[in-house]
Amino acid sequence: MAKPDISALTEAQARAELASLAEALLAANRAYHREDAPQISDAEYDALKQRNAAIEAAFPHLKRDDSATEQVGAAPADGFSKVVHAQRMLSLGNAFDDADVTDFDSSVRKYLGLGADAPLAYTAEPKIDGLSLSLRYEKGHLVQAATRGDGEVGENVTANARTIQDVPETLTGAPDLLEVRGEVYMSHADFAALNARQAETDGKVFANPRNAAAGSLRQLDATITRSRPLRFFAYAWGAVSEPLAQTQSGAIERLAALGFQTNPLTQLCSAAPEMLAHYRRIEEQRATLGYDIDGVVYKVDDLGLQDRLGFRSTTPRWAIAHKFPAELAWTRLEGIDIQVGRTGALSPVARLTPVTVGGVVVSNATLHNEDYIAGRDAKGNPIRDGKDIRAGDWVQVYRAGDVIPKVADVDLAKRPDDAIRFVFPQTCPECGSDAIREEGDAVRRCSGGLICPAQAVEKLKHFVSRAAFDIEGLGAKQVEQFHADGWIAEPADIFSLKTRYGAGLQQLKNRDGWGEKSAENLFQAIEEKRRIPLARLIFALGIRHVGEVAASDLARHFGTWEALVAAVDGAAPGAQCQLRADAAEAAERQAAQRDGRKPRIKATRDALWQELDPAARMAWAQLIDIDGIGATVAVALTTSFQQRAERASIDRLVAALDILPAERPATDDSPVAGKTVVFTGTLEKMTRAEAKARAEALGAKVSGSVSAKTDILVAGPGAGSKAKKAAELGIDTLDEDGWLALIGAV
Repeated sequence: MAKPDISALTEAQARAELASLAEALLAANRAYHREDAPQISDAEYDALKQRNAAIEAAFPHLKRDDSATEQVGAAPADGFSKVVHAQRMLSLGNAFDDADVTDFDSSVRKYLGLGADAPLAYTAEPKIDGLSLSLRYEKGHLVQAATRGDGEVGENVTANARTIQDVPETLTGAPDLLEVRGEVYMSHADFAALNARQAETDGKVFANPRNAAAGSLRQLDATITRSRPLRFFAYAWGAVSEPLAQTQSGAIERLAALGFQTNPLTQLCSAAPEMLAHYRRIEEQRATLGYDIDGVVYKVDDLGLQDRLGFRSTTPRWAIAHKFPAELAWTRLEGIDIQVGRTGALSPVARLTPVTVGGVVVSNATLHNEDYIAGRDAKGNPIRDGKDIRAGDWVQVYRAGDVIPKVADVDLAKRPDDAIRFVFPQTCPECGSDAIREEGDAVRRCSGGLICPAQAVEKLKHFVSRAAFDIEGLGAKQVEQFHADGWIAEPADIFSLKTRYGAGLQQLKNRDGWGEKSAENLFQAIEEKRRIPLARLIFALGIRHVGEVAASDLARHFGTWEALVAAVDGAAPGAQCQLRADAAEAAERQAAQRDGRKPRIKATRDALWQELDPAARMAWAQLIDIDGIGATVAVALTTSFQQRAERASIDRLVAALDILPAERPATDDSPVAGKTVVFTGTLEKMTRAEAKARAEALGAKVSGSVSAKTDILVAGPGAGSKAKKAAELGIDTLDEDGWLALIGAV
């Protein structure tokens, strides 16, 4: 983690930021320790705490009484009685990289007056990601269990702790007074089973095992805790009537002999290099441990030296937690699945041994496309040093914020001998149709269209999405249900649901999850959406590259569905020519590279375009000249409309609808109504988006390129080829002030 840069901070800014940080960290502590519902990730919390510490170090006189550096955990919740800890339960300082660990070793040696080569042993153990618990035994009997709370006062959870299988009720051979401290956690397998049960009963589903363990331990009803599969690792102690041992490692062995579970990965290390090596070994095993850890804890082994080193305000000098990178983890790639999306894209998905990354349990990750799996980018250049990805590989998973997890790297040293190179499918796994990868496209796509069940379902989900038809009561879940039962296969089927099933109401209200009122509401909502604005309909069709903005541009330009269809049909030959020209250009580039000559791109394209009928050429030019459309969107649009099955489906849908024309701007007395305007260069008095919106509001058409159909060019500073072409064509050219004067905006 990068060190905070506060060099430019003034004293006033530092005071204000410390106040803000105190509030943010207090809220984060309360959410994590008291409410078991973290609001920010561990990485975000650590970054805030580091910045707070850096500002306090630079401005020590500004340190607040409520500083996070003086706090441990959060105050106990009101639902439990309070327990005052005989010895405070402290937190640990954090190390985020190798240098921090080396600095920790150096500071310990300096404090003790030991040289760099003097023998000094440390224990290194996994840092369990769970909930801290203190168990008090008197005369060998468990008399009290308490959470850490704020370090001084915790919550009495004795009844709940007695239900944990790793917490002994009685001890033989223990000191008369013994406080055992450790971490309550939940295994990955038990966590998955718990969440499955919770989902079945509409209960709370937990984000990760730590939250599940904390929420289970802090139940007011101990019978709920008993039903939850909690575990406990012992790793420390509080008040004792006699020493457990002379060393940290010896004390842990004593706890194990008394019947407590201790972590088998705990190891003695002699110096920073050995500590770091053990950290790497534990990190490599992280995904296969079966429980969550978020780092490695180093402790000076000699308890006498621990006493000499003592404590800071909230952390011991003799221990530190070396945190794993919050957004990275290594795990096993169990397999590669292919998913088919609504545009037919074949998307590879990594199936992983579950691992917690960034506070979320990750079992799937994107592999992008076939090039990414093969270890190359879209241009054929190597990525990950050219390492391909195979089932059985040990892979590094990356996740930041809400971004979909990704596979970032592969450890070839751990690749199984029988790992087979992944062969990307050439046919759709859903319908068996050819999966085609167009020239210049990184994605392979199913050619099956509506006959492909995966595309059909995804297109239907898109059709009812919020920005499309947004039919209340008909979401993704209902679409899947109705499609699986054969009720709807295409969008038009939605609007004939009621008539195709007689009264419809009787059949629907008897289905699981439906009643008479909800069924009536659904049919009413469907009827209300028969009247649909043109832009929403265009977007709802789910045509590749036609998003909300492009749909609005098309609707505004054509005004009516009929005008759009006529223009798209007329441009279809041009779209086919465009595809042939793209393929011919790619072939010419390859031939030129092979022959050691310059590619003849223009000649290749011109020859193909000359074969096209002039009317078709004009129709194509007019379609791609619409601002915001271009060749990519135009090809996708015409290709979709020209597929027989797809077009028939669209026609059936349109027949069931009342399509509202796009609103036309009021253009009375507008000097630019009906004119085509192009903006180029830098506009100084308005943004390009504002200029476009104002022109369209006055009835003008805004284009992105200059042609014989352009009426006005508005040229700001830096105008280049467009201004030159406008001059050659004799097009009226205005500067920004002239344009504003023309439309009466000065």
